[in-house]
Amino acid sequence: MDPAKTSGSARPYHHGDLRRAILGAALDVIATEGPSAVSLRDLARRAGVSHAAPAHHFKDRVGLLTAIAAEGFGLLATALDDAEDLRDAGVRYVRFAREHPAHFQVMFAPELLRANDLELATARTLAGGRLRAAVSAIPSEGRGPDARLAGIAAWSLAHGFATLLISHNLDGQVGGQDADEVFHALTGMLFRSPQS
Repeated sequence: MDPAKTSGSARPYHHGDLRRAILGAALDVIATEGPSAVSLRDLARRAGVSHAAPAHHFKDRVGLLTAIAAEGFGLLATALDDAEDLRDAGVRYVRFAREHPAHFQVMFAPELLRANDLELATARTLAGGRLRAAVSAIPSEGRGPDARLAGIAAWSLAHGFATLLISHNLDGQVGGQDADEVFHALTGMLFRSPQS
């Protein structure tokens, strides 16, 4: 009998998508308790399957966290798809972090991930390419002569703001203001297009 299809009470397990259920449960744990609280055994219990069932999809905890990071980078790439310019890309980056805080926590914790995972590398490259394209689209007089350094500056601003925002460190400073508008204003202080 397949352990992924039965619960501890030997009832048939009729989960439509166990992989998605485990990912969803892991994201819930990360959002409330952080990545260190993720346990395949606990996730199996939450899903009502045998403790070995998640390993069929993720092999181990690192595999699960790597899958979450890969999914997160894919979602980020999609969020950046139609960005009008660098400011819009930054706003979308911050919005992604607000809407997917558990993904965001795991995506940028390389010590938790399997570095050589192809799906992760592909999704990370795709998302990074979208950000680099937004930086490269700014004329050098608006970003300086080194597009690579301008990209690091833009990423640092978006990532730092997003991190401070989702960890509630900006609650007092931002208050009831719209985070998208606040970030848009911040980017205007750093990058200026010739028209602005």
